[in-house]
Amino acid sequence: MATKDITMETAEYRPRLKDLPEDERPLERLYKYGPPALKTSELIAIIIRTGTGTATAVQVGEQLLQKYDGNLKRLADNSEIQIAEGVKGMGPVKVGQIRAAFELGRRMAAFLEVKPQISSPSDVVRVARLMMPSMRDLQKEELHVLCLDTKNNVTKQRRIFEGSLNASIIHPREVFRFAIEQAAASIILVHNHPSGDPAPSPEDIHATRQLIEAGKLLNIPVTDHVIIGDACYISMKEEGII
Repeated sequence: MATKDITMETAEYRPRLKDLPEDERPLERLYKYGPPALKTSELIAIIIRTGTGTATAVQVGEQLLQKYDGNLKRLADNSEIQIAEGVKGMGPVKVGQIRAAFELGRRMAAFLEVKPQISSPSDVVRVARLMMPSMRDLQKEELHVLCLDTKNNVTKQRRIFEGSLNASIIHPREVFRFAIEQAAASIILVHNHPSGDPAPSPEDIHATRQLIEAGKLLNIPVTDHVIIGDACYISMKEEGII
């Protein structure tokens, strides 16, 4: 009688967060103890939701953090391809979720719940602190305009331009159109240096002076120009450049 070989296939173990004890599941821990109680890898796990065939979402989060030595700023600075490289399970969807979370954080940090009042050059520190979280990690230069009312309260903010500041391409029309729309009494210019060094370039200074002259003609003075670096800033007003 012929015999038949029977091959027993061993099912691959796929670790899942729901298989963990309830007190070890990130989402349950978040609801029970609050977000501050969670490790960074657990917060990442909640964002990306699923792991791989051999690692839970928490373990994928730990691998991602290990790749950047736990430095969230380095992680936030990288592109989609760089984030996904070398970390199994970090496909386009998960990478997009991570980048969306960072962008939400930047926008929340930039949200002006309280309108700062600028009554002296030293008050620009508050503007710099409000703008720094959302601008310090940008990969390209951006020029933002802050509108002030007659009491020097910041009323509105808008990104006007993206790219290197150059007087030949930064036209005063774009800057002051926004200021006129908002009936601004004066404006503050803010832009970032992706290099991390906030020292103004000759192009920065030339473009700023061009905008100052245009502001004089329109009776909308440029109060200051703040350049954001990596956890630092320079006020052209404080430095005596303008």
